[in-house]
Amino acid sequence: MSGTVYLVGAGPGDPKLITLRAVDLIKKADVVLYDRLVSEKIIEMIPKKTKRIYVGREVGDDYKHQDSTNQMMVSLARKHNSIVRLKGGDPFIFGRGGEEAEFLLKHKIKFEIIPGITSGIGSAVYSGIPLTHRKYSSSVAFVTGHEDPMKTKDPVNWKKLAKSVETIVIMMGLSRIGSISKQLVAGGLPKNTPVAVIQHGTTEKHKLLIGTLSNIEQKIKQNKITPPSIIIIGNVVKLHKTVGWRK
Repeated sequence: MSGTVYLVGAGPGDPKLITLRAVDLIKKADVVLYDRLVSEKIIEMIPKKTKRIYVGREVGDDYKHQDSTNQMMVSLARKHNSIVRLKGGDPFIFGRGGEEAEFLLKHKIKFEIIPGITSGIGSAVYSGIPLTHRKYSSSVAFVTGHEDPMKTKDPVNWKKLAKSVETIVIMMGLSRIGSISKQLVAGGLPKNTPVAVIQHGTTEKHKLLIGTLSNIEQKIKQNKITPPSIIIIGNVVKLHKTVGWRK
């Protein structure tokens, strides 16, 4: 017999956005494995008697780190009843929840998935940017700007994406925004297409930077924007002036 591993989305940063189901599991867990993007206030919800293990990976340690985390979940599940794998955002939106679920299934470990609000949605809402809008956008795409180092070809065709959807949300793309912007322009997007960069979305450090495809890379450098940040590209960005509700 083994315990159950719960792949839990902690939400985008604001601790009030975590689900009731997630909080319940955290309070009952024997062990909690948490990522670096999980809010400190959410970590404080973990009972003192519960074992806490930090599994936030280092930059450039994608595979070795993920392998050790996978093995750790299996090992812990064979010793304990309830293991919470706590992830920032949502487990299935660039959170490797699918990979971890497959690994657990392969090793005959029971698991459940608890969704969370992804940072791409939470940060946009807290910035007053509706990702869809009847006047401006009927389609939205979530893409990653941090490519898998094992892949020899860029899996995102930015030139085709430029004209495929009206709103583009890029996760983990800060370091490549210059190259991405050039490819989107080459694909047909105007250079003056609005771009929003949101740093530490939904938290007390929430910061919104507005620019265009032609100048956003320069503005990011000037304003010293660093991860974690998301990027929103499209005309919906203009609405932050009128819909923005957080002052």
